[in-house]
Amino acid sequence: MEDDAYEEEPLNLSLAIMEDPGGEKINRKRKRRVPLPSSYEGCEGKIFKLLQVREEMLKLDYKRKGVVEDGKALHLIHLLLITATSVDENNVNSALDNLTQLYQSVSLMGDSVQRVVAYFADGLVARLLTRKSPFYDMIMKEPTAEEEFLAFTCLYRVSPYYQFAHFTANQAIIEAYEKEEEINNRALHVIDFDVAYGFQWPSLIQSLSEKASGGNRISLRLTGFGTSFAELQETENRLVSFAKGFRNLVFEFQGLLRGSKLTNLRKKKNETVAVNLVFHLNTLNNSMKISDTLKSVRSHRPSIVVLVEQEGGRSPRSFLSRFMESLHYFAAMFDSLDDCLPLESAERLSIEKNHLGKEIKSMINCDKDEENNKSSSRYEKMETWKSRMESHGFEGTKLSSKCLIQAKLLLKITTHYCPLQCEGEVNGGFRVFERDEAKALSLGWQD
Repeated sequence: MEDDAYEEEPLNLSLAIMEDPGGEKINRKRKRRVPLPSSYEGCEGKIFKLLQVREEMLKLDYKRKGVVEDGKALHLIHLLLITATSVDENNVNSALDNLTQLYQSVSLMGDSVQRVVAYFADGLVARLLTRKSPFYDMIMKEPTAEEEFLAFTCLYRVSPYYQFAHFTANQAIIEAYEKEEEINNRALHVIDFDVAYGFQWPSLIQSLSEKASGGNRISLRLTGFGTSFAELQETENRLVSFAKGFRNLVFEFQGLLRGSKLTNLRKKKNETVAVNLVFHLNTLNNSMKISDTLKSVRSHRPSIVVLVEQEGGRSPRSFLSRFMESLHYFAAMFDSLDDCLPLESAERLSIEKNHLGKEIKSMINCDKDEENNKSSSRYEKMETWKSRMESHGFEGTKLSSKCLIQAKLLLKITTHYCPLQCEGEVNGGFRVFERDEAKALSLGWQD
């Protein structure tokens, strides 16, 4: 990715907002073809000014913007929350004024506060304009599949965020397999409800291979759910190719589209069955779907179920509560990236624009029917997930000391940029700690 990649989007906007006389005619025609809602009457000028200020913001680089002072950072957050309230109350004039002010104060190449506020401002603009606006698709422009995959890959490599989840889950799965080693015919079957290109499984393949002796091979079968046939095929090719390097391991992959029923699964006698629920249940959005999934999981009598979720401080029901919850989370994510990559990094921009930024804008503009759904399960507390699991017949189990040691080791060996690293802090701002009498582990940032 080249350093000037962030200039691609302003070019699209320049085609939409033209300052020469011919451009003005185009804009007048567009306004006649796509009438604004009645609440937008008299706001057309503010909308175009807002979009022009946004275009200028996108052209700013880190050399021109710098780091926001602490007091100004708090002011930006305060102004963002006021703006979100105006958008929620459909106070268009106030929202447009505040958003224009925000765009004048932020940059995608600024410090973490500027960057996260910029993406939240984009989400609010899109919500304000609605899908009928000719500019909605421009602001909500989806990254290509290649851009999204590259961003995910970069985040996976530079931050312990996903690695912590995957390595800890794999350690628990291996220990469940070891407990049944005398009766499971050296066979492990993992059911992964979101295979996500299989990033989690090479480390498990390698660990199992190290346990296998030359004449006593281990069988690993992976049933993985994916979003498309292309993703499943790519995942299978990558994992099968990797597993070929370990001759004392027999590896099989079965791909299923998300939403498919877990029926007619081929089972080997006495095999250890492990279910992997990593960043999956919260995407189901309502309790009925979660309940159906857990009932299906329970019916396969797994030896272990691993649940990993982003934790929320509460269960947001209104737009504003969900907005504040997400802002708290993404502010920590953006801040943690400063501990992993330099400010001018093109990789950091890719992660934020094509992965985190996409999530932010999607959260703000999720379907309103879904938003008002009282059974929405977005980002709940650990205790809520625990209660839900127990209500479906599952019991918590203590994680071994190996899980904690491995997680702490991961933070030590992960390379951090750490420009502001405190003396004696070898892990930067990341923390790992046990919870619920060692039945859960959490990765946190700062406090």
